Amino acid sequence: MSTHHVRQPSQAELICADWRKSSRSSGNGACVEVAVVGDVVAVRDSKHTDGDALVFSPHEWRRFLDAAGAGPVRRH
Repeated sequence: MSTHHVRQPSQAELICADWRKSSRSSGNGACVEVAVVGDVVAVRDSKHTDGDALVFSPHEWRRFLDAAGAGPVRRH
C-alpha cells in the first residue's frame, strides 16, 4: 500500500479533463473512463460522469495496469 499523498484535482480540472473510454468498451454502460489530470490519473464511472473520481499517482496506475494485464492471481 502506498504511503504518499496523491493530489486531489479540483472539480473544475475534472470537468475539463480529456476523459477516455477503452476502445474495447462494449457499449453496455459498464465502463470506466480515465483522464490524466495534471500529475495524477483519474478514473470515473462512465454512467455517472458528474460523480466522484478515484485518483492515482502515475506509479500506482502503472502497477494496476501491469497487474491487470498479468491476469487473475492463483491462490493455492
